[in-house]
Amino acid sequence: MGDRQLFGGRSVLQFRSNTDRRSFLKFAGLVGVGATLAGGGMLAVPSAAEAADIKKASAAGGDVDILNYALVLEYLEADFYAQGIAKGFLSGRELELITPIGDHEKEHVTAVTAAVTSLGGTPAEKPKITYPAGTFDSKESFLKNASVFEELGVTAYHGQVPLISSGDVLAAAASIAGVESRHAAVIATLTGGKPFPAPVEAHATMDEVLAVVQPLIG
Repeated sequence: MGDRQLFGGRSVLQFRSNTDRRSFLKFAGLVGVGATLAGGGMLAVPSAAEAADIKKASAAGGDVDILNYALVLEYLEADFYAQGIAKGFLSGRELELITPIGDHEKEHVTAVTAAVTSLGGTPAEKPKITYPAGTFDSKESFLKNASVFEELGVTAYHGQVPLISSGDVLAAAASIAGVESRHAAVIATLTGGKPFPAPVEAHATMDEVLAVVQPLIG
């Protein structure tokens, strides 16, 4: 994600309850921790404090909270692509590539909602979404935000892996993470970026994830 900010770091999401807001922020803060492959193929093992946070989060909420965290991001992604595509400034190959991404995000909402329900949980409500001025003024501004968005999505799903208990949920999250990685590669290609910047996925720290996510919360 680097120094780029999603929607200029402005507030976009407004939750209906403080409980939903706190739950979302809790898991946003934890997606950057856990044993994972870091640059150079080295295994980054969590510190004792990070491991304690992971254990506490898993015990307190479990897979339902993790899925609801992902669901909020999927709501936002699906809405973002629907509005961007509806503006009509995409055409040709760009439209051909981005239309399926929007369809995928809507399908992710359906899939994650079903997963929460199957675990006996209550799916998080879609928050109110208000985009800052200029988000959809041009193809360039839309694609710029889409690029940051997809990188955040990949980071979020990869960061949840250490927290997931259910094998079925883990398999579903891994499958969606793979699709999000493909989305990020497509958008990077369209914007002149690097579709595969490293041999292993970068893993953001807790602070880096929060720096992107927290300003979005109204």
